[in-house]
Parts: sequence; structure tokens; C-alpha cells
Amino acid sequence: MNNVLVVAPHPDDETLGVGGTLLKHISRGDKLHWLIMTHPKDNDHFSQQFVEERDRQIEMVANSYPFATHHVLDFKAAMLDSYDLSQLVGAVGKVISDIQPNIVYIPFGGDIHSDHKITFDVLLSCTKRFRFPFIKEILSYETLSETDQSPASGALIFSPTVYVDITDFLQQKLEIFLKYKTEVADHPFPRSIENISALATYRGGQVFVKNAEAFMLLRLVDC
Repeated sequence: MNNVLVVAPHPDDETLGVGGTLLKHISRGDKLHWLIMTHPKDNDHFSQQFVEERDRQIEMVANSYPFATHHVLDFKAAMLDSYDLSQLVGAVGKVISDIQPNIVYIPFGGDIHSDHKITFDVLLSCTKRFRFPFIKEILSYETLSETDQSPASGALIFSPTVYVDITDFLQQKLEIFLKYKTEVADHPFPRSIENISALATYRGGQVFVKNAEAFMLLRLVDC
């Protein structure tokens, strides 16, 4: 049985990037954990009503997979760049030490959102092999409206090396994403149901399956 951790800068990133793969893990008897880096509370950009709705969404999504554990850090959303890196590394490192995952999914380092970039950097610091030898595999995922909005040049290009067939799980993934009522909108909004489905079809076509999620392999240790 695998012990799997998905790290999301914000709630919804885990479902956009890894939702079908997480459901496939569950079907195989793996244990799942969810770490959310930020929370909108104490941030003037978000109303109390939004904060309460977001908390309800997190609980619904946590139960929908379901995750064995989910952890919400209290760093301000859209403001990770205002924290000292050591503070972020310390908080994330504690969760990883407690969970001891052997597979970790993290956002792509070239995403346009600063929270995604910082989360990537923090997770690289928190998954060093000599500190956390139980981590065998690290993959980065793509996030609609973030990965695809980065300039298509150099290291900022998301170049998948791993594909997961999610044909049997796409519909369930879409149903879970619809729980994020504040994040979904009609096509051509980037996080529309049509666009999520289209990306799955596109990635599937690259490897001759109906629907897939794509990842960049950052580390694989075969012991």
C-alpha cells in the first residue's frame, strides 16, 4: 500500500491537477493525505462569507475522496511570498514527518501564481532524500489557469514524463470539482468543466488512452 501526499497551494489545485490519479490510488487501496498551504482567513481580500464557504468546501472535498488526513496551514492565500522561507519549510516539514509519505505530488515550479512557485520551492526543501528517506517518488502536476498561463519558454514549460489513465475516474473528478462553487464557471473560463475535460482528453491522446492526467517526474528511487 502506498502512502500518498498531495500538496495544494489552494483548495481546488489538488482536484484540478491530481483528482483522477488520487481516485485511482484509492481504488488500489492506497492511503491519501492532503496538505493545503494557505487559508483565506485574516486576509482583507476575502469576506467572512467566502471564508466560511471555503471551509465547507474543504470538508466536502476531504470526505469525497476520502483523505485519511487533511491539513490546512494558516498562511495567507496569495501572500506566501510575504513569509520567511524557513517558516514555510518548518510547517510543511512537520506535516511530512508525521505522515511519512512515499509518494508526493506538488505543483509545477513554473506556474504563474507566486503561491504555486513558492510551494514548489518549499517542497523541494522538505523532501530531501537524506532527511526524509521514506519518500520514494515526487511528481509535479499541472493546474489549469496557472500552468498554462506561464510564458512558454525554457524551464517554464510543463513537459510531462508520466501519464496516468483516469478514464474510469474523470466523471467522479468533475463531480468533486463542482463542490468548489466559488472556483468553477462556464466555458471558456479556464476552470470550467469543459476545459477540465478537454485537458484530460488532450493528455489522454498523447499516450493513446481516452483521458489522462500528466506529471513531471522529479524523483524516483527504486529500493
